Amino acid sequence: MGAHLITGAGSGIGASVATRLAERGERLWLLARDARRAAELRERFPGARTLVGDLGEPAKLSWAFGHQELPVELDSLLHIAGVVQLGEIGELPVKAWQEQLNVNLVAPAELTRLLLPSLRLVKGHVVFVNSGAGLDAHATWGAYAASKHGLRALADSLRQEEHGHGVRVTSVYPGRTATAMQVQVHQQEGKDYDPSRWIDPESVATAVLTALDLPRDAEITNLTVRPGR
Repeated sequence: MGAHLITGAGSGIGASVATRLAERGERLWLLARDARRAAELRERFPGARTLVGDLGEPAKLSWAFGHQELPVELDSLLHIAGVVQLGEIGELPVKAWQEQLNVNLVAPAELTRLLLPSLRLVKGHVVFVNSGAGLDAHATWGAYAASKHGLRALADSLRQEEHGHGVRVTSVYPGRTATAMQVQVHQQEGKDYDPSRWIDPESVATAVLTALDLPRDAEITNLTVRPGR
């Protein structure tokens, strides 16, 4: 029974992964942006531990964690939370860039830095749930894709740096997935939303668990998941 710290466990892919791990009897540490959200997560996932820290303000995570108990040993760190705001480069304000870069890139880097000692102790696993936008950028997706391209670079560098410590690193690149974020994306695009057209979050959760469950003699480095419909 391992210990797993998950961001974005409140909905979508993160909630699916947390549920699957809880059903297996794994120990959950769930990151919440504030105390109210932490209480909601503990109610939803009985027995889970919570940490409070705002991914939108990564510079404050070290201070916040300094006032809380962290896991001594961590079998996996699962970066699943994310934000998106579409817009053309010529129109997107700095605030939109900063929010997406903070939540999608800088905060995962800082969380990883703070939790590496716990991961190294048990030769743990870092999983970055990236996006198809981390492989290919399209019009109006510039800021989001930039944050996700950066996340890919973070994962690739971390993999090389931590190989000697036995820490595995996986990037998962889902296509459009039927989550609350996808509803928001369709609203920004001005399109009707049909969840049946997109990947079920459970399918992405299966991909994440496949990477985690792979025997120690191998490592899934990059995993692309695309809609099958």
